[in-house]
Amino acid sequence: MTQGPIGVFDSGYGGLTVLKEIIAELPEYDYCYLGDNARTPYGNRGFETIHAYTLDCVQHLFRMGCPLVILACNTASAKALRTIQQKDLPRIAPDRRVLGVIRPTTELVGTLTQTGEVGILATNGTVASDSYPIEINKFFPHVKVYQEACPMWVPLVENNEHEGPGADYFVKKHLDHILSEAPNIDTLVLGCTHYPLLMGRIREYLPGGITVLSQGKIVAHSLKDYLRRHPEMEVRLSKNQDHRFFTTDDSRIFDRMAATFFGKTVQSQHLAL
Repeated sequence: MTQGPIGVFDSGYGGLTVLKEIIAELPEYDYCYLGDNARTPYGNRGFETIHAYTLDCVQHLFRMGCPLVILACNTASAKALRTIQQKDLPRIAPDRRVLGVIRPTTELVGTLTQTGEVGILATNGTVASDSYPIEINKFFPHVKVYQEACPMWVPLVENNEHEGPGADYFVKKHLDHILSEAPNIDTLVLGCTHYPLLMGRIREYLPGGITVLSQGKIVAHSLKDYLRRHPEMEVRLSKNQDHRFFTTDDSRIFDRMAATFFGKTVQSQHLAL
């Protein structure tokens, strides 16, 4: 049997915060990360475009030998995952699997709230998709979900301004707004993989008693459970602790930025789509 790495895809850098936690939880496997930095951001693009871009990158990861791909991108998970799973995979790769980051988060969030009210902080695209309210309602129909689009948070992180005064203004603005709409929220989901880098600022402007969920550890635990429940997939994964990184943009820029998200330096290769 030919074995291959776990593929991890993101529209840019944010998925590295998820990959970091997956490697910490499952260090024995090989990983192949692909950031579509040349076409980022995905957050403001339409469903058809995001589906086309995501499928393109997933197929590249398949060609690299990945039997399993994680969409470590909320926008791609919201706007492309279901179509890929239900329509594309049966046609192009029925023996491969693609998983997202939204479902593992929504399966957990309802168990944490005491007030029955939760908030989602995300990009415009993820909010517009209503993926979080739809998925949460499947598991916890009694939970009320409030969403807040935070379009400036990704640019703040990617321009290394997440620790500057500009971050204070935009973080406080959006937290104040969602809490004014729903003051009983006791659980907040960071529905974008960039947002954990703003965690310090977010906690600073939140009242006490609100749980803030970052997706990295959640997705890592969920993947571990998935592989336990699907041994037929687990045996197809290579285990050499090899990590490869690819970007559709300039690899030098990617390497410089990646350390902020991944926590250590990486050496990437350029991938021409």
